[in-house]
Amino acid sequence: MAKQLTGVGATPRSGVGTVIWYERESTVSADTAQEPSDDPAVEFERFETARNTAIEEVETERDRTRERVGDEEANVFEAHKQFLKDPQIESAVKTAVESGVVAENAVREAFAGPIKQFSAMDGMMAERADDLRDVRDRLIRILRGAERTDLSALPDGSVVFADLLTPSDTAQLSPESIAGVATVKGGRTSHAAIIARSLGIPAVVGVGDDLRTVTEGETVVVDGNGGTIIVGPDREAIKQYEAETTAAVTNSSVTTANSVPIEVAGNLGTPAEAPPAVKAGADGVGLFRTEFLFLDRDAPPTEDEQFEAYYEVCSQFADRCANNDGHVIIRTADIGGDKPIPYLSLDPEENGFLGARGIRLSLEEHTDLFETQLRALLRVAATDVGDSIAVMFPLVSTVEELAAAIDRVERVQTALDAEGVTARVPELGVMIETPGSVFLANAFAKRVDFLSIGTNDLVQYVLAAQRDLDRMDSYQDPLAPAVLRAIDHTTTAAENNDAWVGMCGEMAGDPTLTELLIGLGLSELSMSAVTIPEVKQAVKDTDTAAARELAETVLACETHTEVRAALEIEK
Repeated sequence: MAKQLTGVGATPRSGVGTVIWYERESTVSADTAQEPSDDPAVEFERFETARNTAIEEVETERDRTRERVGDEEANVFEAHKQFLKDPQIESAVKTAVESGVVAENAVREAFAGPIKQFSAMDGMMAERADDLRDVRDRLIRILRGAERTDLSALPDGSVVFADLLTPSDTAQLSPESIAGVATVKGGRTSHAAIIARSLGIPAVVGVGDDLRTVTEGETVVVDGNGGTIIVGPDREAIKQYEAETTAAVTNSSVTTANSVPIEVAGNLGTPAEAPPAVKAGADGVGLFRTEFLFLDRDAPPTEDEQFEAYYEVCSQFADRCANNDGHVIIRTADIGGDKPIPYLSLDPEENGFLGARGIRLSLEEHTDLFETQLRALLRVAATDVGDSIAVMFPLVSTVEELAAAIDRVERVQTALDAEGVTARVPELGVMIETPGSVFLANAFAKRVDFLSIGTNDLVQYVLAAQRDLDRMDSYQDPLAPAVLRAIDHTTTAAENNDAWVGMCGEMAGDPTLTELLIGLGLSELSMSAVTIPEVKQAVKDTDTAAARELAETVLACETHTEVRAALEIEK
């Protein structure tokens, strides 16, 4: 008889396959019996060499992850790189080797304190300890000269069971061959879980010690929706889950239960991310992050390089947008803040999120880059695949900035006309991601075709909580009453001025919030490809009248607790 184990669903998909246990090397204890070193200089040099190799590995994994799933998921490896360069870690290693400890054990000792400190915390902060363990283990493996287990070469239909998977482990997994993932430890917000979710691999984490009772070779179902593992399922159960998996994608556009159309689109960082979004059923692109084109190179992309990238994305969605009235929304480069570009020689700022970034840089010292980008975008808009293209500006805080950006578009169009280059001004929009843009949403909506709410930054700025600071994690909640009222103010402003409004932050990809967002007046939702099918189903299940009542109830709440109670969502 099949048995069922319960954990936390990390990816809203199901998979059926054969268990393969992945045992990570024990790097903590294996070196404790080594003889002490009598040459600290040699040991510290070994550490420095291993660290340089580790940085190269991390950069390779960052680039691979960025290409496969996007910038935000790749940022975990930027954090690993910073751990490797941390002066406190380096100092602790140096102190240890000077006391006669070999480099392997010096690394173990240097990481022990920070790992213990983070492990004692709650929630997302505790999961930072996993990242530190990942970096520690990488260094010790390199110092030993040990070969790394290649998780990218597992047989098709494998379900990876492990005590814990690190981001480095998960980034190796291939969604084409891996049927699922399950771990003894870990939470839904761990970096490994986020990467698995972005790759679309069914995952259940935090199952506990009961998972160890499952032996390698057994057939299991990984139900990422219900957070369960079915061990030894019968044929009917397997057929049921396989049917749910194959039937999940809705390629046609969707409406609510009472026939209100809602566009469900994908967020992209590169042209390579377009085919998976199309396969997942995206009606279009709600956010194409063009700053990726500027990264990992020695000079900015040329006008022709950008033209080719934007044309490729539009061509991938040409038929879909034509049939579903979808959009391909391309955001002009949001450089600065957490997206520095080394070759632009940007002055480092104490708080880059409040400094020169987004449209501010585009209108000031890097106007040449802005105009080159606009030339490429207007040229694509005039091509055979350009009917659906729309352009939006990031971090606009004043009417003057918006007026200057629109003026720049018009000047570029005039210049292209004078050169005899075919071009067209597409729909224009503004990102709503600061309190200033919320208060000016009415003025903005008079001047553009659409508004797009970026909840990741909106939460950061409304709650004055920088989103890359671990200690601010508890504030990163889009269900904060102030954030919800900012969204409502924006949608009301758009409706009053015949502009449409969408959302491209992480909040849009949560199917448990779809009804609320429709009730708040959103007509377009954009997200990572993996959650598109579930959000489309949630749209079809939503009655707009009930959604509006829910929104009114939630907007009357004054605390996070009241909001979550109204939505029947546990903290």
